[in-house]
Amino acid sequence: MKKFKKFYVELTSRCNLACTFCPPTHRATQYITLDQFRHTLDEVKPYTDYIYFHVKGEPLLHPHIDQLLDIAHEKGFKVNITSNGTLLHKAGPKLMNKPALRQMNFSLHSFDGHVGSKDKDAYIAKVLNFVKEATANSNLIVSLRLWNLDMDNATNLEKQRNREMLAYIEKEFGLDYNIEEKVQPGKGVKIADRIYINMDHEFEWPDLNAEEDFGPGFCHGLRNQAGVLADGTVIPCCLDGEGVINLGNIYKTPFKDIIEGERATNIVDGFSRREVVEELCRKCGYRKRFNYKANGFAEEAAAK
Repeated sequence: MKKFKKFYVELTSRCNLACTFCPPTHRATQYITLDQFRHTLDEVKPYTDYIYFHVKGEPLLHPHIDQLLDIAHEKGFKVNITSNGTLLHKAGPKLMNKPALRQMNFSLHSFDGHVGSKDKDAYIAKVLNFVKEATANSNLIVSLRLWNLDMDNATNLEKQRNREMLAYIEKEFGLDYNIEEKVQPGKGVKIADRIYINMDHEFEWPDLNAEEDFGPGFCHGLRNQAGVLADGTVIPCCLDGEGVINLGNIYKTPFKDIIEGERATNIVDGFSRREVVEELCRKCGYRKRFNYKANGFAEEAAAK
């Protein structure tokens, strides 16, 4: 049976920010219900041990996130959450000491990516206070992300803004070096026990209005990951935030039938031949992070 390394479960299609790097969601606002969540986990249980609260939307907006974590634990899943971190003052206590919670990823670039953000020091202090308390009282892993680098680091417009954020982190953790001196795009730097800084280049989300790339290609979608939107739409990867590649609805059709269906099978078989069969995939900026050698198209990049 196919096993996914990660399965994305969107808790809500709504976000409290409007970041420049994240395309707006045109779907109706929706929150997954507790019963829908239970059903989803029962459907995907044979296929994965790890679920990720992430696609579009801000997971900490969900009013019952504590109950969702309890349900995940009851059903034997480990959970990773990706958040902008702005709602920790409300949701943070609901996350503390939840045995299902394995990792928190904080998109720190959301602060500068959202027009109108105010008081950077207060924002990063809130995130780091949560991180310190949570890691001191559990085995939680934390990734602090700045995924906003320009492809040409020498002219990176975000460099100064990142320096302000990183200087605060360096001071709080007593680091005797500048994080930029240690970090490499795409690789994490450990700054404390189970706490990492990850910096990477900004990527373009797939867009049906973008130019198509008809060249050979590969992706880990439906190979080591899949996902489901809050309305039940099953998608091949976490970047199909609008459900363009609608493989079926998990609330109406067994997940087994969906991922063994014709459309899903064609995607996987196509990538096995290094052929990109879906239009959205041919317009995906993230897919271009995978490099291929002429002989065998060997993959040199790993999915995040």
